[in-house]
Amino acid sequence: FRLALIQLHVSAVKSENLQRACGLVREASAEGAKLVALPECFNSPYGTQYFKEYAEKIPGESTQKLSEVAKECSIYLIGGRSIPEEDGGKLYNTCTVFGPDGALLAKHRKVHLFDINVPGKIQFKESEILSPGNSFSMFDTPFCKVGLGICYDMRFAEMAQIYGQKGCQLLIYPGAFNMTTGPAHWELLQRGRAVDNQLYVATVSPARDEKASYVAWGHSTVVNPWGEVIAKAGAEETVVYTDIDLKKLAEIRQQIPILNQKRCDLYGVEMKK
Repeated sequence: FRLALIQLHVSAVKSENLQRACGLVREASAEGAKLVALPECFNSPYGTQYFKEYAEKIPGESTQKLSEVAKECSIYLIGGRSIPEEDGGKLYNTCTVFGPDGALLAKHRKVHLFDINVPGKIQFKESEILSPGNSFSMFDTPFCKVGLGICYDMRFAEMAQIYGQKGCQLLIYPGAFNMTTGPAHWELLQRGRAVDNQLYVATVSPARDEKASYVAWGHSTVVNPWGEVIAKAGAEETVVYTDIDLKKLAEIRQQIPILNQKRCDLYGVEMKK
């Protein structure tokens, strides 16, 4: 099946971002994509100073638009971090998924908050305003089961391993790595998660805006279960297409059967809730 990653240029105007995103979703559908993903923070600039201003409830304006365009195009649509979600007086970094009938299939709240300090390069603390999610998020399609993470979630190998144990064959991480962590770890982490679990990994970033307060690395990518990069964007706004070949996944798992060779008598990773 064909996967499309929309590397969107994000402005400060929510309505423009929504309109542009929906237009590119329609374009991707016309090119045969059955599963389409938007980047982290597609409807607002990325930064703790913006989250409260742009926050919405779910359902709300942005998710309603995503539901409508998913139904119009009869596709599965991953809404990136569609919005900072407001719920019960707390804010979450939330990704929504809609099916071909427009129904909400999954809602993933970012589990691991991005609190880092690289001296002289970048300091960022999402926990100043966001609350963490407390659950894994998977959804079924006629093609395969898909597992969701958001950006920093990708650094935690245990999360990807559990998704693999639960039958996911594709992991999608809407993300916005920056100009420090992007060149160092963006592709490396994707290839590691793919090889470790013998599945496909896709990441979808906003396009790079050098004038923004937080500059995203871009380079939305798809990695196959052999660890090969099979599709990759540059820094500019674009749509990345790739065909996900589940026969290749099955062949790799048969050739190197690590999933059957784990020493569960010696070690294990488990989902607690």
